[in-house]
Amino acid sequence: MSLRTCLLLLCLVVCAATRGVADDGYRLWLKYDLMQAAGQRKGYQRNAQFISTKGGQSATLQAAAEELKTGLSGLLGQAVPVLADAKGKKGGIILQVDAAAADNAGLGEEGYRIYADKQNIIITGRRDVAVLYGAFALLRQVQTRQPLDGLTISSVPKIQHRLLNHWDNPNGTVERGYAGSSIWKWYELPEVIDPRYRDYARANASVGINGAVINNVNASARYLTAEYLQKVAALAGVLRPYGIRVYLSVFWAAPKVIGGLPTADPLDAKVRQWWTAKTDEIYQTIPDFGGFLVKANSEGEPGPQDYGRNHADGANMLAAALGRHDGVVMWRAFVYKADPNGDRFKAAYEEFQPLDGKFQPKVLVQVKNGPIDFQSREPFHPLFGAMPRTPLVLEVQLTQEYLGFATHAVYLAPLIKECLDADTYTQGKGSTVARVIDGSVDKHSVSGIAGVANIGSDRNWTGHPMGQANWYAYGRLAWDYSLSSKALAEEWTRQTLTNEPAAVQTIAGLMQQTRSIYVRYTTPLGLHHIMGESIHYGPQPWLERSARPDWTSIYYHRADSVGLGFDRTAKGSNALALYRPEVQKLWGNAQTIAPDYLLWFHHVPWRQKLSTGRTLWDELCTRYYTGADSVLWLQRQWAAVQPQVDPALHADVAARLQTQHKEALWWRDACVLYFQTWARRPIPAPFAPPQRSLADVKRLVDLYQLR
Repeated sequence: MSLRTCLLLLCLVVCAATRGVADDGYRLWLKYDLMQAAGQRKGYQRNAQFISTKGGQSATLQAAAEELKTGLSGLLGQAVPVLADAKGKKGGIILQVDAAAADNAGLGEEGYRIYADKQNIIITGRRDVAVLYGAFALLRQVQTRQPLDGLTISSVPKIQHRLLNHWDNPNGTVERGYAGSSIWKWYELPEVIDPRYRDYARANASVGINGAVINNVNASARYLTAEYLQKVAALAGVLRPYGIRVYLSVFWAAPKVIGGLPTADPLDAKVRQWWTAKTDEIYQTIPDFGGFLVKANSEGEPGPQDYGRNHADGANMLAAALGRHDGVVMWRAFVYKADPNGDRFKAAYEEFQPLDGKFQPKVLVQVKNGPIDFQSREPFHPLFGAMPRTPLVLEVQLTQEYLGFATHAVYLAPLIKECLDADTYTQGKGSTVARVIDGSVDKHSVSGIAGVANIGSDRNWTGHPMGQANWYAYGRLAWDYSLSSKALAEEWTRQTLTNEPAAVQTIAGLMQQTRSIYVRYTTPLGLHHIMGESIHYGPQPWLERSARPDWTSIYYHRADSVGLGFDRTAKGSNALALYRPEVQKLWGNAQTIAPDYLLWFHHVPWRQKLSTGRTLWDELCTRYYTGADSVLWLQRQWAAVQPQVDPALHADVAARLQTQHKEALWWRDACVLYFQTWARRPIPAPFAPPQRSLADVKRLVDLYQLR
């Protein structure tokens, strides 16, 4: 028996054994399980006889070759050797770095081409990392059962810095994390390198993510010590072959806490010298360090305003410390002061818009998708389109802080797309948020997008198995924001759950509806920020006292005997005036505004008839009731695909959907009963009044606040 036959038999045995083991979700969308149809495998096997690298033997090219070998061997049930020289051979895959090729001139540093040439498939780009991305793209073609014959693909990322922001702490906790503890084992680093770090890198590279801010924006100065820089360097060494650079969130008062200085004033010469020396030390330890992320003068964090300076003073000081190093400063615009008479909607705009053009070239301002705080639906942030002389980073949240934690299935691609596709009209029609952040609207050469990670130590990485789709879709949209959320749902499903066509359509279809369903049973018609205090779990629309007025619910919904909603027109806070006239026209009239944004901008009488034909009160109740009932539809859809999905994984999601329905009813009852105290209207037919009282649901919320 030949060696090749032995390897093939071994592969088939392993694949067969794997099918008998429950899927614990660890492999994410990189499962590479054997295709069951022999005829289908045959169509791919003729193009996968070997793998060869050409133009270098870097660690990144080796990673690309190894991934292809592992993936194709598993999918096709045949050994796929990696050859040092494939001259004259046919039927294989050649990885080729070629910076001089004319056809590669428009690919930039990370773009790739895949094409057939002389019965071989060529994956090429100007750098080795581009070839790595191409290798994952080819595997995606096979995993999703797309043909390879006559294959011609060319892809260039639309955004330069495509980052995950981890809100992980040195003690292993994760702020707003719902998938276990941190994956970074700081007490073991740098001596012990968990294999999970490499699998994390593989997953990120497969969707084009090229940077990781590895610690919480509410940062600890400890990460800047020599001890921890060695630990960070060890992580950087694992991520580097996969094209991922590490970044650090920095604690503004670090010069005082670990530097022994009496001040952290950004204009103080000794402070500036300290940051320059510390930055040089970082780059000596981590030569490809990506730069700094800063949360300053926000929610109690120290910052330059403590010394009478502004955000540009602080950011520019760090930019100067970077000097000639290849790194950036990402300064978060999530800043708001406690003002009971103001409108938090306007806070970041009022602080940052006047600073437009005052930031140094290495500075990017990082702006959340909406003006409040990662709510389940928000209008796009008014800073997008209002700072033409400053590159802006879009920040979205993948961890479901306000979207049901790890018990609710909520596919976030539609939410992210809603923001990316929104038109700012800053340079006329078509000036979308996507084109603002990619730099094309204002001709910036640097661009960025950041996703607050939903990753933890749980075996399946994200707690809820469906949460993996949010990590996946975010990475793919960061690379190419023109992709549709439905297409990405289908891609993820095919690689992760099943390739059976009817089941794929069912799963992708239910995924597409999850976010709108969640909005209906929690914050319909533009309600926002009415969740539980502190941990942000469950409903608490009655919350009227907190450490700050803008941490209460009544600050936002403004319910009274007349109606509901926050008036942000000229008659109210006038936050609507922060947008271009074309946007004001969309949202300024309570009669014509899309119902989804109604209560964001208008205080509407309870009995006013909406465009739906119902009064505000009746429409509010209808959405709460039909939203909760729609979770039963999700359950039925999921039950229908049981034969095509791994039994353990299917049971996990089914159980979480049961919890989701229970909590949807909790949201429904809490909100309709509370708002009924103001509307003084009956629950409209055909809906039955809740069987529990407002006092009952209030007690339930109180239990979650116990410590």
